[in-house]
Amino acid sequence: MLPQRFCQRWGRNFLSAPSRWAGSDLGARSYDVIVVGGGHAGTEAAAAAARVGAETLLITQRISTMGALSCNPSFGGVGKGHLLRELDALDGLAARLSDRAGVHFKVLNRSKGPAVWGLRAQVDRDQYRQYMQSEILSTPGLTVQEGSVEDLIVQEPDPAKPGIARVRGVRLGDGGTVHCKALILTTGTFLSGSLGWGTVSTPGGRLGEPPSLGLSRSLSDLGFRKGRLKTGTPPRIRRESVEFSRMERHEGDPKPVPFSFLNQRVSIKPEDQLPCFLTHTGPGVERIIRETLHLNQHVLETSKGPRYCPSIESKVLRFPGRAHQVWLEPEGLNSDLMYPQGLSMTLPAELQRDLIREIPGLERAEIHAPGYGVQYDFLDPRQLHPSLETHRVQGLFLAGQINGTTGYEEAAAQGIVAGINASLSSLSLPRFTLSRTECYLGVLIDDLTSLGVTEPYRMFTSRAEFRTTLRPDNADLRLTEKGFSEARCVSPQRFSQFQSVSIRLHEALSVLRSVRLSAHRWRCELPHAPISKERSGLISAFELLQYQGVTMETLSSIFPQSLATFLDLADRLKIEALYLPHSVLQKEEMALVRREESLRLPPGLHYPSLPISLSNEAREALQESQPQTLGAAGRLPGVTSAAIVNLLRYVRDHAEQGNEMERERTDFAS
Repeated sequence: MLPQRFCQRWGRNFLSAPSRWAGSDLGARSYDVIVVGGGHAGTEAAAAAARVGAETLLITQRISTMGALSCNPSFGGVGKGHLLRELDALDGLAARLSDRAGVHFKVLNRSKGPAVWGLRAQVDRDQYRQYMQSEILSTPGLTVQEGSVEDLIVQEPDPAKPGIARVRGVRLGDGGTVHCKALILTTGTFLSGSLGWGTVSTPGGRLGEPPSLGLSRSLSDLGFRKGRLKTGTPPRIRRESVEFSRMERHEGDPKPVPFSFLNQRVSIKPEDQLPCFLTHTGPGVERIIRETLHLNQHVLETSKGPRYCPSIESKVLRFPGRAHQVWLEPEGLNSDLMYPQGLSMTLPAELQRDLIREIPGLERAEIHAPGYGVQYDFLDPRQLHPSLETHRVQGLFLAGQINGTTGYEEAAAQGIVAGINASLSSLSLPRFTLSRTECYLGVLIDDLTSLGVTEPYRMFTSRAEFRTTLRPDNADLRLTEKGFSEARCVSPQRFSQFQSVSIRLHEALSVLRSVRLSAHRWRCELPHAPISKERSGLISAFELLQYQGVTMETLSSIFPQSLATFLDLADRLKIEALYLPHSVLQKEEMALVRREESLRLPPGLHYPSLPISLSNEAREALQESQPQTLGAAGRLPGVTSAAIVNLLRYVRDHAEQGNEMERERTDFAS
């Protein structure tokens, strides 16, 4: 049943008669899907909804800030780069636009395996925003309108589906209404947002932009559980005031790796990339922070901030005496500003310059704009279906920071899923869902909808149990066909290109498996390959590709007629060969976990000291709860499925050791 406020506003007759409702506002327009918010979640949602086939309206406060990078001028990273690749596999926008606007490309985690490499790019802030606006404003079936949404229009629910109401539109700040079949809220930090410096707090969702207050009240009236989170941004520093000679210079990769599968190369030439610079905090920074704590209300607030992207105040208080990294990152090719990654702060504006000048290379730094903190409402994401539609209101979808996440990539990832499903909903088609076994998008949504959040959620590779299968290099193989046939969000042109690549990959793998020589012959052809002298029998070229130092270029020099034609796929084939044995083993392990959910855990386990790979967050949750079964452990907040795999191994190994000891005692007694 609808909350009383909504019944009083429109009346029971109105609510039970949609035809009278539609006619009661002759000036109202109607769309299949409305998206509220023009940030990273909103732009991806609107574009996806339109690609699927829905007539879509994007409502944003300012078209000029649509696609703006509110905080850091970068995309990707460990875990986040995986999300961008998967977004691209579903024909999303952010990956392609980052390739165009990027000014510094780097693959993080190179020292580890390709499954956990983190594709990352510094992007030109102005260029990215312009490219996104151009893309959105030229998307067929997508209309953009400036305005603010102050209330939801709902009516009685479809009795055949769960929920207390059904969305039917929005009421704008100017009093106008717009009707829809499905609505996506991507409010970012604007939902009852407030900005803070020192002891000063002012309403706002972003510097210079007002918060969304009426919409927050509307969601409360509909009975949604809400919480409060906080984040922050660092001051912007004038480039000419920085002494870069006192910092460590870092160049981009000599061969930049694109985010998008559509691109063989990025737009910027390798030699034209802008450098980043590394410096560190010292005792002076810690002294100023401790002396001014009483002037920093944001730090003293009880709202949870991001654990993995904390403010400099939080880092100093949590890890006293340490030197903390500060990266000076360029904001663009023609920008005179630098972004100090790692210096998010909410000190009074007049004290921020004093703190920054305690850092080597920034002794004479000038601040263009001070850092500030943001507090905002979010809705408990456990109130969502895996489609990102809410349980309480039919046709209402949520994406981005409103679900308790942090980061552009997490927001964009939710946006594309919400956009697809809102469009499918409006067209009366089955929803599109993703499993955590097939993509990081699925891991993200499953974590949110099943575990909820107690702090801003950020994606890491450690959250996925299928890491060796869910790699950046194969996101298109995992998702593009499904995006075309089920989600209908992949264009025919994109799908045709994918099919061509997929066919060639399968051909290359088939040829590699068919090329077989004896171990002795391979040792003669490739004397530097680490082939054991004890090994005999036939070895395929695909098996040999698993060896360190053996590449497609090496193999094609021996078999040019068979393999040279596949050299453009060399990196993908090498990674596929490296991970095939691991992927098979990992899938077997996960099948085992599903079978062993009812496995009883030994009572009294001391999780902080268990000699297995568990995050501190997981150890704390397990120690406090002391779950009785493996399934119960997996439902604890902070305990990932990867942690459950490690716990299962530990319990089974120790059970086998115990059984062996019991057999020995029995044999001895007899």
